Amino acid sequence: MNNESSFKNILLVEDDPRDVELTLAALAEHNLANHVVVLNDGEQALDYLYHRGKFALRPGGQPVVVVLDLKMPRVSGLEVLASIKSDAALKTIPIVVLTSSREEPDLLQCYQLGVNAYVVKPVDFMDFMSAVKSLGVFWAAVNEPPPRRPARPPAPETPAATQEVA
Repeated sequence: MNNESSFKNILLVEDDPRDVELTLAALAEHNLANHVVVLNDGEQALDYLYHRGKFALRPGGQPVVVVLDLKMPRVSGLEVLASIKSDAALKTIPIVVLTSSREEPDLLQCYQLGVNAYVVKPVDFMDFMSAVKSLGVFWAAVNEPPPRRPARPPAPETPAATQEVA
C-alpha cells in the first residue's frame, strides 16, 4: 500500500530559500526529498503539527522527524521546540535543530527543551550536503520511530475569555 500515511515524511522548517534548496538537493540523493514538507516559519509548523488553519484537513500522521531552524519569523525555532516537547501527543517526534547558531546559550537551551540533535550548518557546500544527507538517512531510514501516534493531536486549549456574572 503506497498511500501518504505510510510515507516517512520529514518536516523541514526553514525560512532561508537557499538552505531549503540545498537541503532538498541533499535529501534527493537518497530519494528522500519527495517526502519532505517545507514550511517557512514556526507558526506554520505548529499549525501543521496540530492540524490547524490551512492544515486542518491534511492527510497523514506526524512526520518521522522535524528539521528545525532556530532563527525564524513569527514563531522562533526555540518556541516550536518548546511547544512540541511539552505536548504529550507530539513530544516523541524527533527534532533536529539545523542552524547557523554556534551560540552556547542556544545549544544549551535546545538540549534543556529536549532536542534530539543540534547541528550547526556547515559553511562549505560539500560539508553541508554531507551533513544533511546523513541526517536524512539516519532519521528517515535507520532510526526506529516510536509506534504510530494519533493522526490529529488535540490542539492546545486557549484560555477562555472571562465574563463577569452580574
